[in-house]
Amino acid sequence: MKLFTALVTTACVMIGTQMAFAAEVPAVEQYTYGSHPDIAHVIHQDRIPDVCGVVQMKMTYEDHQGQVHTLQYAVMGNGCFDN
Repeated sequence: MKLFTALVTTACVMIGTQMAFAAEVPAVEQYTYGSHPDIAHVIHQDRIPDVCGVVQMKMTYEDHQGQVHTLQYAVMGNGCFDN
């Protein structure tokens, strides 16, 4: 019975932790041409990989109201060279 109680308690703590983490992670917004995101401060931006082609990137930023957003957008990789 003590083992069962310990397992249930552990499961509840894990679920609570996951729910708290999920609440902190902003939903990913898709950038479209003509979008005007309100970017006050960039928190993190993916590094452009050395590939020749279009790659999907993500940027996490804070707007002027203090809300955190994650924006996904497409860029050309850094691996294309004219020879």
